[in-house]
Amino acid sequence: MSKLFSSIEVGPYQISHRVVLAPLTRMRAEEGAIPGPLMAEYYAQRTSAGALLIGEATIAAPDGNGYLGAPGLYEDSQIAGWRLVTDAVHSKGGKIFLQLYHAGRQSNAELQPGGGRPVGPSEVPHGGVAYTKAGWIPNTPNRALETGEIAGLVESFRTAAARGVAAGFDGVELHAANGYIFDQFLQDGSNKRTDAYGGSFENRARFLLEATRAVISVWGSNKVAVRLGPSGSWGDMSDSDPVGLFTYVAAELAKLDLAYIHLIEPRVLGNVDDESKDQNPVAAQTIRKHYKGTIIAAGGFKGHSAEAIIAAGDADLVAFGRDFIANPDLPERLRRNLPLNPYDRPTFFGGTEIGYTDYPFYGEAAQEARAA
Repeated sequence: MSKLFSSIEVGPYQISHRVVLAPLTRMRAEEGAIPGPLMAEYYAQRTSAGALLIGEATIAAPDGNGYLGAPGLYEDSQIAGWRLVTDAVHSKGGKIFLQLYHAGRQSNAELQPGGGRPVGPSEVPHGGVAYTKAGWIPNTPNRALETGEIAGLVESFRTAAARGVAAGFDGVELHAANGYIFDQFLQDGSNKRTDAYGGSFENRARFLLEATRAVISVWGSNKVAVRLGPSGSWGDMSDSDPVGLFTYVAAELAKLDLAYIHLIEPRVLGNVDDESKDQNPVAAQTIRKHYKGTIIAAGGFKGHSAEAIIAAGDADLVAFGRDFIANPDLPERLRRNLPLNPYDRPTFFGGTEIGYTDYPFYGEAAQEARAA
């Protein structure tokens, strides 16, 4: 795996290998959407010298949450908690990017200020669930944002990004995938607007590009990134021309000299077997033709498939999710071709240290196996 474990520049940073911690919603923040010592321990465990980590989806605005227990940076009170995390990562020689998100219509009134309706580009019926004190419950039907409200939402991302500077992050990734607010504006299955933010590719991409430029005004372009899910259907997402849309978006982002774009691969063709195989996939191989900068690919990769996509030149780094949850020392295990701990899906979202910081490192696992 010479490619996977070769160094690479990401923005201004020299990264020692190409195994990236994917942004993983784990819902372990404390009261007030504030990270605590448990979260700091989790990230520290998954840090190796010169590594790149992407923090979990972090709420950018007070009305932007879809999951109780998700962390935020929409208030100054949340900065110190994140500083625990970034200090822990930096103490082990790693770099960590802040991922900012807004759930948009993927929320419930229980998570909204004053019990209001979630917001989105248009009032389009959809399924999906949010996580509240009552557990997983259906989303509340959303209202459509007024044109004049969008500038305020862009400003929320800018100010959250500024708090990310104070919190000690190394860069910012905007989460424009997985059916959240940017994705909702991008795809015409959810965006039925007739103003400057609906209709054409240019109009539907306007919100994302405005927010990206706003974050660049804080961080500089080479410390800003965007995550896209060109084949994603999570959250009842769909588009009539996904290839046209996402290649347009990639070409526009290419003009901004970003640190990277982060692409979620379709979970088919041997990557993962839990999505239908009749989708029209748009992924790194397609996007590469329109984006020559750094690409991180994610989506059910194993060591051999990560090596293959890097060797093919379709991606430069690979983000790992579930295997990184279960294996805090995943880069070393992949490098040495060591067996992996199995992951425990029921403990993915919310809870305690169980299924979070109690997965053993390889030496610990081997010792436990011998003792058994």
